[in-house]
Amino acid sequence: MKFRTTVELGGKTATGIAVPDDIVDGFDAGKRPAVKITIEGFTYRTTVARMGGRYMVPLSAENRTAAGVEAGAEVEVRIELDTEPRVVTVPDDFAAALGEARPAFDRMSYSHQKEWVRSIEDAKSAATRERRIAKAVSEIRAK
Repeated sequence: MKFRTTVELGGKTATGIAVPDDIVDGFDAGKRPAVKITIEGFTYRTTVARMGGRYMVPLSAENRTAAGVEAGAEVEVRIELDTEPRVVTVPDDFAAALGEARPAFDRMSYSHQKEWVRSIEDAKSAATRERRIAKAVSEIRAK
């Protein structure tokens, strides 16, 4: 489905897109359906959430840059239900460090898994990467 809307600024940097109620209701997939959003030819995966009485999807700085849009821009949005499995590729060094904590990691939501992996992969030095892996493993084991 397609609709036109304005990229909204919430706070200092957070941006999002309001999704018409009839579109979300038409998915018949609950109040927080997983979706694929396409803006200016760039597609990303996210989840719809109810905020301030409206359905919204986030538009991160990374996704704004990739789509070439900013807060206040009027955009055409293509939205579709995302039924593909969400799988995070775990780097080999992190997987090895997880060891027996791997089942706990695998039970985490896609978003939590993705954030742990992103933190590790964004490290600029080997030492930082090692510290982030150790921290992740420690916190995952503690849960």
